Amino acid sequence: MTISSLSARRFTISRLTKEVNLAFSQAGVLARGISGYKPRPQQLQMAQAVAETLDRPAGKLVLEAGTGVGKTFGYLIPALLSGKQVIVSTGSKNLQEQLFYKDIPALLAMLDIAPKIALLKGRNNYLCQLRLQQQLDSAQSLDSQTLDDLLRLQQWAAASSDGDLGMIATVSEQSPALALVASTRESCIGKRCQFYEQCFTRKARLKTLDAKIIVINHHLFFADWVLKDTGFAELLPKADMLVFDEAHQLPDIAVSYFGQQLSLAAMDRLLARIEEVYLNELRDTVQLGELARRCMSRLADWAQACLQSGQNDWRLLLADKVLAGRSWQLLEEFQALQRLLLAHVGRSEALDDCFEKWLEYLAKLQLFLECDNPSAAYSLELSGRLPMLRMAPIDVTQECQQLFNGDCRWVFTSATLQVNRELRHFAKALGLTDCCEMILDSPFDYQRQALFCVPRQLADVRSDSDYQLQRLLSICLQTIEAAKGRTFILFTSHRMLERVALALRGRCHYPLLVQGSAGKQSLLKKFRQLGNAVLLGTGSFWEGVDVRGHLLSCVIIDKLPFVSPDDNLYRARAAELHRRGGDPFNDISLPQAVIALKQGFGRLIRDEHDRGVLILCDNRIVNRAYGSAFLNSLPPMARTRDINKALAFLQKIK
Repeated sequence: MTISSLSARRFTISRLTKEVNLAFSQAGVLARGISGYKPRPQQLQMAQAVAETLDRPAGKLVLEAGTGVGKTFGYLIPALLSGKQVIVSTGSKNLQEQLFYKDIPALLAMLDIAPKIALLKGRNNYLCQLRLQQQLDSAQSLDSQTLDDLLRLQQWAAASSDGDLGMIATVSEQSPALALVASTRESCIGKRCQFYEQCFTRKARLKTLDAKIIVINHHLFFADWVLKDTGFAELLPKADMLVFDEAHQLPDIAVSYFGQQLSLAAMDRLLARIEEVYLNELRDTVQLGELARRCMSRLADWAQACLQSGQNDWRLLLADKVLAGRSWQLLEEFQALQRLLLAHVGRSEALDDCFEKWLEYLAKLQLFLECDNPSAAYSLELSGRLPMLRMAPIDVTQECQQLFNGDCRWVFTSATLQVNRELRHFAKALGLTDCCEMILDSPFDYQRQALFCVPRQLADVRSDSDYQLQRLLSICLQTIEAAKGRTFILFTSHRMLERVALALRGRCHYPLLVQGSAGKQSLLKKFRQLGNAVLLGTGSFWEGVDVRGHLLSCVIIDKLPFVSPDDNLYRARAAELHRRGGDPFNDISLPQAVIALKQGFGRLIRDEHDRGVLILCDNRIVNRAYGSAFLNSLPPMARTRDINKALAFLQKIK
């Protein structure tokens, strides 16, 4: 159902819609509670659409709300006024915490209501009291700094009401102690645990059962559906409505959860735990300790051999007969440990638990070694010291159709869902049918606030020539000078980021902050503090970054963010689409690139007072037919190909 057909329907104005209209009016609670409040027609339209969705017994609403619409209040106010149980899922922990600790409490105060609200994060965000006790019991093997951090964690846990590790201020977020005490599936023993009643993870889940508003994240939502997180049954109650903020992330997250993954690091941790059981409980079974250590050593050697192959396509990696042979030998070694564990079942509850989890890991490893699903892409991904094996399905529409059905209401919203003024690509990716669709444009005056520049005399971005690098550097240096720093330079590859970062050092007179030199939040904090910095980043800086005002005046993007043709999942999807007679470029590459470019631009204009310039160093947007899809999807900015006009615009920004 499109926006026009939605508008054409004659709804009887319900109690909820009347209350929503009043809340957003010039005399409503927002006007009384927010200094300088001005009603925004787009925000009211969104809130009305969410209210109408809540008034129906079931349904789906797909809604793009451009930057500045105020989508957070647009869905929260009808949710709070409805009295129904609503789950709000976000794409990031930052937004999750902003909703729970800032936005919802502010609205509750303005609305003068007090429904119960709950925040639920993934398991590994909570301290596990059992793991903390185990680490302190083996303190002699720890370095002094880690032991100090563990003692601080123990002191904090005694006073904490929720055990949320993100809330501890006395231990660095980089401390290895946090990973040692975080709750994990493989270490959880459920009701047999001596800390079961005090368990922070269990208590967090219990709080959600009767809460009216439950704030989660997308990963937790899919984990609840797909994994059911054994040990605690289902995580989430059956709510009246689910709202997905930052919904553009859902298709990629769905692929990861409807596929399979095997963490070699988790296998290594489980082997270490088996060795601990031997040392602490079963010293009469020497073979158990020896075999666990041998399996750890073989696993590390095999993982190193896989990484040294330089191949991340798992199918191609297994085509190496020597490596494939070593892989099956490793499985045989692991199966020998399985038989030994079976022989000692019943002697130790901890070992019994290890045995069950080891069976699960071996079944997954065999699945990856057989590698026989033609409708999936298999890959080996870097993940710390030991890699991760992933199997991603080419198409998840059937699974999503099963998930997003039933007697529930679903709202999918983001600032970046439409491609070429259509929401079809997003809806198709999630198998959404019979849904209401709305596009609410930003209220910002982009013609006045922003300028979009595609400079002339650009090299072919696919050539990787010295001229291309020098032209990009020239544009960056001129722009940084005109903007007095205050610039993001966003890249589609780490290689180009490194080349430009190296070339700018010594030639740029403003502070340079380069992704990888520190954590993301640390770099953003420095960027805001310095006031004249230049930040160079790739993927993670294209979205979820909010720098308002004069601190950010320019965003430079090196080229259109098309997916690499060597990406395993893309190649598998493209091959399948070819077999069906489809067009991989128009159906996969182009829509994904449009959404990514919109995300990159979204860093620039964050409120009605912001002004700035977007510079794209890729002339394909103006000389290729598909460029119109990008231009039609971006906000209606003034445009130029004259870099001098862009520089003049920047120089006027105070």
